[in-house]
Amino acid sequence: MFQGASSLSLDAKGRLSVPTRHRDVLSATAAGQLTITKHPHGCLMIFPRPEWEAFRQRIAQLPMSAQWWKRIFLGNAQDVEMDAQGRVLIAPELRAAAGITKEAMLLGMGNHFELWDAATYAAQEAEAMRGEMPEAFKDFSF
Repeated sequence: MFQGASSLSLDAKGRLSVPTRHRDVLSATAAGQLTITKHPHGCLMIFPRPEWEAFRQRIAQLPMSAQWWKRIFLGNAQDVEMDAQGRVLIAPELRAAAGITKEAMLLGMGNHFELWDAATYAAQEAEAMRGEMPEAFKDFSF
């Protein structure tokens, strides 16, 4: 399970250095193989390959009425591998889609990560904090 937030900078080639605390798990469970794709909320999703395979199966089984969502998730997916320094290359098309230029925020979301442009994430989080909690939290105890 991946959790926690990491503030990161992409290098000039568009590579992201995976935080050390996640590298061992990704190496052991996915041999450093990851899949990156678009998320409908304006960020990227990064999956360890085995988790991606399960997600891909679920998306592929959706009906034709979800064809555009299949295109968004599957058609934009890119397989990458961590290099010896624990870096992964984020394709220019994916960086552009999420508005990521240099400063990024990596969030552990359980079985995958979300990668956000740092400024976009900060603005979205501030907006969410100003609003009311979703109904799903109505009976949630903190």
